[in-house]
Amino acid sequence: MDDMKDIQWFPGHMAKTRRQIAKSLPLVDAAAELLDARLPLSSRNPELGALTRRKPRLVILNKADMADPDVTGQWVQYFRRQGCAVITADSKNGKGIKGFAPALRELLSDQLAKYAEKGMKGRPIRVMILGIPNVGKSSLINRLAGGKRAKAEDRAGVTRTQQWIKTADGVELLDTPGVLWPKLDDQEVAVRLAMTGAIRDDILDKEALAARLLALLHTAYPQALETRYKIAPDAEAEGFALLEMMAKNRGMLLPGGVPNTERAAITLLDEFRAAKLGRISLEKP
Repeated sequence: MDDMKDIQWFPGHMAKTRRQIAKSLPLVDAAAELLDARLPLSSRNPELGALTRRKPRLVILNKADMADPDVTGQWVQYFRRQGCAVITADSKNGKGIKGFAPALRELLSDQLAKYAEKGMKGRPIRVMILGIPNVGKSSLINRLAGGKRAKAEDRAGVTRTQQWIKTADGVELLDTPGVLWPKLDDQEVAVRLAMTGAIRDDILDKEALAARLLALLHTAYPQALETRYKIAPDAEAEGFALLEMMAKNRGMLLPGGVPNTERAAITLLDEFRAAKLGRISLEKP
C-alpha cells in the first residue's frame, strides 16, 4: 500500500506554452520565477532555466508562511549563490509583496541606468511571471496589480493564455500559463508535488500518498504528528500503519472498528495543505 503508482502528467498545452515563452522573452527585461517555498526544487520546471537563461532572474519563494522558516532561509542562500535575486512572499495575504518591485530594480540597476542614459527614465519594467500550476501565480499577480486581474483558483492549470498586467509600481507583468514538464520522470518530485496539491487529486491513490506524507512527517516533524494526531514521536509504525493509527486516534472507524484510512488520508492531505500541522518544508537544499 505504501507504493504509489507512477504519476504521469502530459498537459496538451505544454509545447504551445514553451513556444509562447520563447517568443515573448525578447519583450521582457527579466523573468520572475514563482516557486513553492515548501519544495523549491520540486516546484521548479527544469526546462525554465534553459528557456530564460539570458534574462536576469528573480526567484519568489511563495507560500513562505507555510514553510519551515529555517529551511526557507537555507533556500534563499542557495538561490543567491546561483546568481538569482530572491524574495520570500505569501501571495494570499500579501506578505513580502512590497519587496517585488525594489528587488527587480536592484536586479536590473545596470539596465535601468542604460535606459536613463537614452532618455527612457521611467520606462516600465517588463517582467515575465513563470511558475508551475497551483504555485500561487495568479494570486501574486492580483496582489501586485491591486485587484482581480488574473484568474485565481485553488486548482492546477487555470491560466490558459498570456496577458499583460500593469502595476502601480511601474512594472508590467506578462502572465503565462502554468508550466509543468511533459513527463515527471523523478517520482519523488511527483510525490512531493502531489502532497501540496500541484497535481490533481483525482489521478492519485490518496491513501498511498497520505502514507508517504505521514512517513516524511514522522521523520522530519514528529512533534507536528504528536500535536495534531496523537502519534507518538517514537512510534515504530511506518507508512500505511501510521495512517491506520491516525484514523484510530481521530475516531475515523468503519463498522467493526476498522480504521477508515480513506477518510484519514483525505483529512491529512486537506489539513497539511491548509497548514494546520504547522510550518513544514518537504525538501532542503
